[in-house]
Amino acid sequence: MTACILVVDDEPDLEALIVQRFRRQVRAGELSFRFAADGVMALALLAEDADINMVLTDINMPRMDGLTLLQHIQASADQRATVIVSAYGDMSNIRTAMNRGAFDFLTKPIDFADLEATIAKTLRSLELMRELQQRQQEAERARGQLARYFSPAVAASLAAADNPAALVPQRREVTALFTDIAGFTTLAEGLRPAEFAALLNDYLSALTEVVFAQGGTLIKIIGDALHVLFGAPADQPDHAVRAVACALALDARAEAVRADWVARGVALGVTRIGLHSGPALVGSFGGSGFFDYTAYGDTINTASRLEGANKLLGTRICASAAVVAAVPGFLGRPVGQLRLRGRSEPVEAFEPLTQARASDPLTAAYAEAFRLADAADSAAVGAFASLLGQARDDGLISFHLRRLLDGQKGMTVDLS
Repeated sequence: MTACILVVDDEPDLEALIVQRFRRQVRAGELSFRFAADGVMALALLAEDADINMVLTDINMPRMDGLTLLQHIQASADQRATVIVSAYGDMSNIRTAMNRGAFDFLTKPIDFADLEATIAKTLRSLELMRELQQRQQEAERARGQLARYFSPAVAASLAAADNPAALVPQRREVTALFTDIAGFTTLAEGLRPAEFAALLNDYLSALTEVVFAQGGTLIKIIGDALHVLFGAPADQPDHAVRAVACALALDARAEAVRADWVARGVALGVTRIGLHSGPALVGSFGGSGFFDYTAYGDTINTASRLEGANKLLGTRICASAAVVAAVPGFLGRPVGQLRLRGRSEPVEAFEPLTQARASDPLTAAYAEAFRLADAADSAAVGAFASLLGQARDDGLISFHLRRLLDGQKGMTVDLS
């Protein structure tokens, strides 16, 4: 099936560049493109062509800018995945776009390799999201079906005729949690369909059981990834505490599932988890034909970015300082000040630990090595090298030692 992409930009040379770059995919029937010079033209094309799957739009354009166009797309019953294009210095507009429901963003001048990867990711996620929405529509018909896709809290709210306010869009303080399996797409391509189904069902059943036990709301399942929310729709003043406990429990359960499948000869990757606390717009969004209980905002985006940061850091769980501040007696170790894509200010991050790991003398030694590195003390290299000699499988220790050996100073880490 050909995916149709609408490119909205007033730069005259962009159309030729895109046609040239994606000529192979166009010839193969994988992609097709339509072009508009501004938001007004784009809306007209969207109205006449129901086959457009995705919109790639600039912000600054004549007649109608990209943010207004995004607002119209989000308000329509037939929503398309929208990727915003902006200049590096336009972070306020980027945050506005993401809060309004943009799927992702690209910076100008456009890196066409990044554009190609973003298009592939967006279309893949769009397909998975549409499958999930279809299941959600079916689940709406009966409370028993709802419980298969949502946490008990959401299922009860959806089924309770006397409690519609729980799903009305509103701003709430929440903790967002994201999970993802390392290398899962590559692994899945090498499995037989029956084996893949058994693996995914086993994994998702185990993890959703943990989420529900901690009182979390399962917002989305996209492939192997979970998006979980604490603090909505039910009031949970201890949402950050629950989220950290859930992350540690998810880590333990995921490792148990992974060990089981590795023993069967399937090299299942580690599960990475990201957490962030803050305000978000949550509620049930949709038209007459579908609904989607979800969350929007910088808090959600940052949690997702922290999940992805684990890959470079060598950690499995990464939580922001906002989460840590809301958890009395938090047990963990500092990761550093992380510069994440889409954020102008770094995010202070920590790795939550179990009681056993927090009590390990190596954790105290790590804290001292971190302190030395943060103070740009040359003794930090030796401290981290000594730690790595005692814990060769510790990805975070290895990550910081490599940074220091490369001549980097301090503990501000650029992951953007």
